[in-house]
Amino acid sequence: MGAAFLLTGGGSGSSSPRALTSDEANRLAITRFRNYEAHGRAVTITVPGTAGGLVVTGSVDYRGKLGYGVVHGTGRDTSSDGLIEWTATSVFVHPMANAPARAPASPPSSGWYSRALQSSGSSLDSSLAIALGLGSDRPDNAELLPQNGAAWWGRDQVDGHPVDVMTGPSSRDRSGTAGNVRYWVGSDGTMYRVRASVGSASQPVDIDFDTQKYVPVEPAPGVTPAR
Repeated sequence: MGAAFLLTGGGSGSSSPRALTSDEANRLAITRFRNYEAHGRAVTITVPGTAGGLVVTGSVDYRGKLGYGVVHGTGRDTSSDGLIEWTATSVFVHPMANAPARAPASPPSSGWYSRALQSSGSSLDSSLAIALGLGSDRPDNAELLPQNGAAWWGRDQVDGHPVDVMTGPSSRDRSGTAGNVRYWVGSDGTMYRVRASVGSASQPVDIDFDTQKYVPVEPAPGVTPAR
């Protein structure tokens, strides 16, 4: 279930985990596939930081593996504000002195700067990578999830949606990482929130879905989506 991130935080519910039921395992197994089925989801990514946080409001195209939105600083100056688009390997930024509340449906044709997405040391880049990895073109193996450490932590509500709070299993590339990502999953397997931590921040990253209307992601100049 995605990359390995240290678990922090949680929601309301039980104070200790238990094994997943068959139904819970099935829903956790399809939750990333649900995002892929939907093609894309509207997201709000809340990125912590010691000098103030960042909030990315936008959309992720889970088939094109492309994210796009607007960045606003919280508790800090506006030097990081502007538009942002990202892939699994690159970040494209368009600085704006007065960034809008929502990104324009069509990215500007100029004014973009590109850089490599950092695999470590950047809370923003780690958060973008996590958000992009929350879609999969096939379900996970429900039978293997409990065996590899996935667990149920409680029940909660996200914007009126009843959800179960579950943690994922050990990642494929690193054993002993069970519980590193926490998922808020609805009765049909829809993902409503994900919480994880990154090594460069003391507070968890929150990724909330359906916080606004989904707007299909158009590539910015120089961006090639996966198809």
